[in-house]
Amino acid sequence: MNDFLKDGYDTLIGNIHDALLAMGMSAQWADIIDNFVILLIIVIVALLANLVCEKIILRGISKLVKRSRATWDDIVFNERVIARASRLVAPVIIYVAIPMAFPDAADQGLLDLLRRLCLIYITVVVIQLINSLLSAIHLVYSAKEKYKDKPLKGLFQTAQVILICLGIILVVSILLDKQVGALLAGLGASAAVLMLVFKDSIMGVVSGIQLTANNMLKVGDWITMPKYGADGTVIEVSLNTVKVQNFDNTIVTIPPYMLVSDSFQNWQGMQDSPGRRVKRSINIDMNSVHFCTPEMLAKFRRIHLLSDYVDSTEKTITAFNEGHHVDNSELVNGRRQTNLGVFRAYLVNYLNNLPTVNHDLTCMVRQLQPTATGIPVELYFFTLNKDWVIYEGIQADVFDHVLAIVPEFGLQIFQNLSGADLGKLKN
Repeated sequence: MNDFLKDGYDTLIGNIHDALLAMGMSAQWADIIDNFVILLIIVIVALLANLVCEKIILRGISKLVKRSRATWDDIVFNERVIARASRLVAPVIIYVAIPMAFPDAADQGLLDLLRRLCLIYITVVVIQLINSLLSAIHLVYSAKEKYKDKPLKGLFQTAQVILICLGIILVVSILLDKQVGALLAGLGASAAVLMLVFKDSIMGVVSGIQLTANNMLKVGDWITMPKYGADGTVIEVSLNTVKVQNFDNTIVTIPPYMLVSDSFQNWQGMQDSPGRRVKRSINIDMNSVHFCTPEMLAKFRRIHLLSDYVDSTEKTITAFNEGHHVDNSELVNGRRQTNLGVFRAYLVNYLNNLPTVNHDLTCMVRQLQPTATGIPVELYFFTLNKDWVIYEGIQADVFDHVLAIVPEFGLQIFQNLSGADLGKLKN
């Protein structure tokens, strides 16, 4: 078979050479021209093979892929991937067949140059093909529910950067006719410069791996980072940036390594928990706190949420005072109920009867350290609904009721003097 091809090749060269001589061309120029004619024939055959591959074979594969029920193959074998795969046919044929055009030893320099150019082109197309495949695979996995909240884009960008770097090294090694290992050894001396140039990308890669490995951040998380004005939802995690869409629809971009080196607040734990916490206090004027009179206790007994508490507490107090022979003529003797204590009990029962409160989590009303602005009474509970708008509505409804009910217990809210208060004093 090889002898047959060699005989055919020799016959073709001879015929071309004779035709050039018949046209009046000198033997020296005929030897040069016939090599380029063979090269032209090789290029034409390679282009025809490329056309056949693109129009027939690869299009046939594309049709088969579209007929399948699976969707991932439609993405992986998309038009861009198929187009770049077809570009490999022509340069590979030229690279293999080009020695036929320059068989003489005198043409080895030109042959070596042309083959290097072909090899560079093949390397670039292969890098582009793999890059397209990575992009397609990224689309496939991003569409899956399991991976939607994972920072896949940053990982695939890292792989693409590594791929491009390898491609550049291969192209340079082909141009300089050096081994890749020797070239990498030479690049070691300039590693410091490369690290300086690609500092952000390198730090982004390392930070992206840390964020992913430690599950610190993913797409869809609500984060706050006041230093960078970020308070919203993460919409993209890439190699060099983390994009956060604030609740006013502005976009903030943060370098990934800043999320690792600085602190940020991730609200995903709250969203995944069974409730969202409310921790807010009101300040009671200390001058309004006093012991409950019989008339006040009678009034409190008529409050549905307090009747049982007032009766049981009053029995306990009466039994204690009688057991210790307390002189009730002075209020300071023995135990007494206070309007603030009854108010706290009311708030506890009120929260325990609210259907919007999660009763499986901590629910309490407590006093904090008194200050110059009064006694802080703090409500600490969790709402069942964690949606921001509904949560704020529940919180507002609770404190609307609390502020409105305070005077019913003979208490006053502490607040600084306003212009209206000063006007009343003047009158």
